[in-house]
Amino acid sequence: MAIIFQKAPRLSRYQHFATNLWLDVKRKRFRMFTTQFDSVEPEEVLCEIQKKPDIEEHTVVANTSNGNITISAGKLAKFADGCARVTLNDTTVMATAVSKEKANAQSGFVPLTVVYQQKAAALGRIPLNFLRRELGQNENEILTARMIDRSLRPLFPQHFNWDTQIICNPLAMDGNNFPDVLSINAASAALAISDIPWMGPVGAVRVAYINDEVITNPNKKQLSESEINLIVVAVNRSNIVMLEGSCNILLNGLLKVIKHGVKECQFIVKAIEQLQKKCGKPKRLFAKPEIDMQLYNEIKFLSIDGLHEIFTDESHDKLSRDNAISNLCKTVLEQVNEKFENTNGASEMFAQICKSAFRDLIFEKNLRCDGRTLSMLRNINSEVNLFKPLHGSALFQRGQTQVLCTVALDSPNSAMRMDRISMLSSGLKEKNFFVHYEFPPFATKEVGRLGPVGRREIGHGSLAEKALKVIVPDNFPFTIRLTSEVLESNGSSSMATVCGGTLALLDAGVPIKSSCAGVAMGIITKWSEGDESQSEITDYRILTDLLGIEDYMGDMDFKIAGTFRKITALQMDIKVRGLPAKIVMETLTQAKGALTTILMEMNKTCAAPRKFFKGNQPVMEKVTVPVHLRSRFIGPGGTNVKKLEMDAGVEITEETVGEFIIFAPNKSALKEATQIIQEIIESHKEPQLEFGGVYTATIVEIKEHGCMVTLYPNMQPVLIHMSQLDQRNVSHPSALGMEVGHQFQVKYFGRDPVSGMMRLSRKVLQATAQVIQNHFKKVTTVNGDDSVKGN
Repeated sequence: MAIIFQKAPRLSRYQHFATNLWLDVKRKRFRMFTTQFDSVEPEEVLCEIQKKPDIEEHTVVANTSNGNITISAGKLAKFADGCARVTLNDTTVMATAVSKEKANAQSGFVPLTVVYQQKAAALGRIPLNFLRRELGQNENEILTARMIDRSLRPLFPQHFNWDTQIICNPLAMDGNNFPDVLSINAASAALAISDIPWMGPVGAVRVAYINDEVITNPNKKQLSESEINLIVVAVNRSNIVMLEGSCNILLNGLLKVIKHGVKECQFIVKAIEQLQKKCGKPKRLFAKPEIDMQLYNEIKFLSIDGLHEIFTDESHDKLSRDNAISNLCKTVLEQVNEKFENTNGASEMFAQICKSAFRDLIFEKNLRCDGRTLSMLRNINSEVNLFKPLHGSALFQRGQTQVLCTVALDSPNSAMRMDRISMLSSGLKEKNFFVHYEFPPFATKEVGRLGPVGRREIGHGSLAEKALKVIVPDNFPFTIRLTSEVLESNGSSSMATVCGGTLALLDAGVPIKSSCAGVAMGIITKWSEGDESQSEITDYRILTDLLGIEDYMGDMDFKIAGTFRKITALQMDIKVRGLPAKIVMETLTQAKGALTTILMEMNKTCAAPRKFFKGNQPVMEKVTVPVHLRSRFIGPGGTNVKKLEMDAGVEITEETVGEFIIFAPNKSALKEATQIIQEIIESHKEPQLEFGGVYTATIVEIKEHGCMVTLYPNMQPVLIHMSQLDQRNVSHPSALGMEVGHQFQVKYFGRDPVSGMMRLSRKVLQATAQVIQNHFKKVTTVNGDDSVKGN
């Protein structure tokens, strides 16, 4: 299809005139229209602001022995069920508490979630990741959140089943005070003033011990000088809820610190109670689940004898005991289902009866389900040097808890470096000793997914690291990674990690200061009847070396680690509303005896570090390279060093100018690397030049600011600057008639101590020659005058 373009018809003069006239009229009208609106300025109208009374903020102050802690509420985050702000000096933390209004089904545990967010803005910094914002939670945030959770969870009433979330957010950090303890107090205040049922408040302090003086809430400098870093959480009536810390202190000193911490906590508890009276909301009511007593009694009648038989049979191990309880539960529920139409909650009733039967047997007979007395330890076995390729290895077994610990030694470059935000908040730059704890699902005969490390594994690894860090020498040249893999678990796997980790360090030849062991302590309590928040302990039994079932059925999991003389780490978690300080002190004393017994058993396997390293263990050596050969040794962009590292399989780090540290995986690799370095040095060996000596220099290159010369064959050319070429001030060497190949005398003044370059001068020789020449002229003149006089 062809497209035909037609030519537009030509307009006449009249048509042109008419068209232009019409366009002029249109333009004038448009200008008049726009000018009319341009001349009128719009009138600015201001909006009115609705006036309401100012928001009232309620503030209380807790006067501790080392500064005042300010607690405020009522101004921020008013949509939350509770919000509180806690300030110490220039560090401020805000905590919010929110709980759903609709209850969930009974789950057997408190549905509490605690989140701690450490934001860079609180330190006046920007995150250095690609997105320049906070991404996920780091290890420090997870550990802080777990500590807050353990401080609050025991005080929720039984049968509480509302999803509750607590978010702690540092608003400002001065870099000198720690926000973790303030977060516990802020969360406590937020829950106390909310309508969420909770039997608080709690108070928390960090305690240090310097020169026999106890310091509350120390700053970073004070904490670095302290023998202990302990966090104490307590409720009113001086009952302890949570303990966590690392230390290197005698038992008597630890007891003194705990007493002081509990006393300081009471000031914070009273301050939060005052705030609760000022602005606290009435607690919401919740109906406890009704129990069908007829159904309960029937389940108890059918199961109590079987439970007694199971819990008194010493031949049971973990799996057989769990299977026996499961089979009994299944049988009882089948019988109950045949007799009752409505059996809702039957499983929970059986679990409650099982727990009561387990606890009653301990109170009545002072015996445990595996036949041990209350203070008896399980059977202990240990081995070292299991695998030759490993630097250090140990297998530690206590009862049915089995842990395989391995030690890997690496170069200082492998140290764990903290991110900028964590470094500013914690004061820790890097760690050259760290513990990684692994708990695979097969350790408890379960099927699970292997993925990123969980919060529990991070917490257990951190506790073991605190316990062992004290005994590792500070000046140890290698980075140490201790890995603990739990192969079997029936209670106290983290403390087994401490024992196995010590043996693995000894097997690796690490000169630890002393052997360290760990044990888990538990307690079974009886409480007075009446109001849950006002009841008190009437009887108790302390258990040494907990089983998994004792941890589940009991009221406390108190992990304690130490050496023959001192305590190095502790962590106390409870399920009741606080324990008196007297019971805690008694538990610590009983645990100290258990630690001594465990250490004696460990010493039978390995009592001292390996005297001679294994053939595959890494070695380090310091090598000195002459300063003038440094650049040639390193190479452009470090190419020579990188090639040497690849060829010999070593790591080379420059400690100071001319001094290099060689890290090699074994002695043969180190020997190969040192030989290569010596060959490089020998290949560039130069004749010994005398300081102040005069030598002949040959020009090899003319530059704008001097001459490149050599003093002997195969020498690296050296620059003589213009200022050292001649006494006269010239702008280019050619002005002196110098060319490539010319020779002249220079004086040698050694090497520059910083750059290693030769210091040569031609000008000095000219000055000396001029002095001699002037001297001879003077002598000649004097002699000439004498001859004239003689004539």
